[in-house]
Amino acid sequence: MSDTTTNGIRIQVKTQFLPDRSSPGDDQYVFAYHIKISNLGREIAQLISRHWIITDAQGLVQEVRGMGVVGAQPTLQPGEKFEYTSGASIATPVGTMRGTYQMVAADGTRFEATIPQFTLSVPRVLH
Repeated sequence: MSDTTTNGIRIQVKTQFLPDRSSPGDDQYVFAYHIKISNLGREIAQLISRHWIITDAQGLVQEVRGMGVVGAQPTLQPGEKFEYTSGASIATPVGTMRGTYQMVAADGTRFEATIPQFTLSVPRVLH
């Protein structure tokens, strides 16, 4: 599990390879990732948007930007958490993802919460 905290926002990530949605013969490897966002700070914070950098083993980089996550822009009170699952597809059996969530505090201060780099890997490919 990848785990990091920025400005009181803790982000934890777990991944899973989805063989039933993948097609290795067509260079398509699909992964699910489960994210838990916890507000460990003292201020209310809202997730406004996201920026992902997805890199496969050949160095091909995909950047994804969008509003919110899974159709939501969750507001987290101190001590609250928000969890969701989404997915990514890459052309190799191994890759990485990292990024940021753009957050806004109750006083209007904007900041970025770091999404720690994590590995996308077909089981038994990496030692």
